[in-house]
Amino acid sequence: MAVSGTGPLAGVRVVELAGIGPGPFAAMLLADLGADVVRVDRPGGGGLAVDPAYDVTNRNKRSVLIDLKSPGGPGRVLELVERADALIEGFRPGVAERLGVGPAECHARNPKLVYGRMTGWGQEGPLAHTAGHDIAYIAVTGALGMIGNPGEPPAVPANLVGDYAGGSLYLVIGVLAALGHARTPGGSGQVVDAAIVDGTAHLTAMIHGMMAAGGWQDRRGANLLDGGCPFYGTYETSDGAYMAVGALEQQFYDTFVELLGIKEQAPARKDPARWAELREAVAVRFKSRTRAEWTAVFEGSDACVAPVLSLGEAPHHPHLVARGTFTDFGGITQPAPAPRFSATPATVTSGPAQPGADTESVARDWSVPSLLGKDA
Repeated sequence: MAVSGTGPLAGVRVVELAGIGPGPFAAMLLADLGADVVRVDRPGGGGLAVDPAYDVTNRNKRSVLIDLKSPGGPGRVLELVERADALIEGFRPGVAERLGVGPAECHARNPKLVYGRMTGWGQEGPLAHTAGHDIAYIAVTGALGMIGNPGEPPAVPANLVGDYAGGSLYLVIGVLAALGHARTPGGSGQVVDAAIVDGTAHLTAMIHGMMAAGGWQDRRGANLLDGGCPFYGTYETSDGAYMAVGALEQQFYDTFVELLGIKEQAPARKDPARWAELREAVAVRFKSRTRAEWTAVFEGSDACVAPVLSLGEAPHHPHLVARGTFTDFGGITQPAPAPRFSATPATVTSGPAQPGADTESVARDWSVPSLLGKDA
């Protein structure tokens, strides 16, 4: 197995202390971009009991088994840390310190190390030591309350908004920024405190600006981008599928109503008092044909209309096929690495790392013979 990919982070070494959710996804992104990510798995596993053979968030990584509660466990991790550029952990605050692999111990061995911490509530605050999951984190930031129809419970957006957008991606941004600082003259390592509540709140920046300007109402289904607008939402087709409409600008709206066939009856788009009437006209028209038929009608136009596809259907969409947005590796269809790079392309080079399977290669490549029970 290659120890580093071909992406822009080739040569960067990352230690990942095994966890679930946003931490592994962040480490996968770094691995996709070419970093040599060594995942420290615990004997016996843990987490959500997903078969490791199918956990694509562990692709492009290598795995070693280390029991951090054993007498020699923390020392072996610190030997890896000495040779690493970054570490990622997702324990509750204080756990890494109690295990002997907290920031102080790691920076004593490697002052240039970027120590990335992934939590829901952050390292301090009244809820810092409280258990939680994505849905609770996005609930208190106001993000969850924005999503869904008025008069109905908020719609749960899987765990994409909190865990991955507000968590993983902000952790990766922080790690990359800190790596850049550590490599400047006189630069040093530091701790990156990536809290899902912070990242998710940050994602709502534009909405807060619109509220301050009086352009956003603080309730569901009443605004331009939350389904309240009849030309920005989803509509059912005759076969029980859906089409997504995002015809916000006037020129796109004009194309939309013309192709939909309601140009003559559509009320003025800028009159919210008639939005209910417009929504009904759009809904009735969409119900007259199948999703495939409407897809053909809008294909290639600037009406900003697209079919709503399932996860299983998405890899077969012609545009995504042409771009190679999805890839098949090891018998698993999965998203390809993103974004794209012109000089240092990122690729999937290995399937999900199996716990402990790479101990020998990591011991050799990182010069840590203690991983094999040998003296350094």
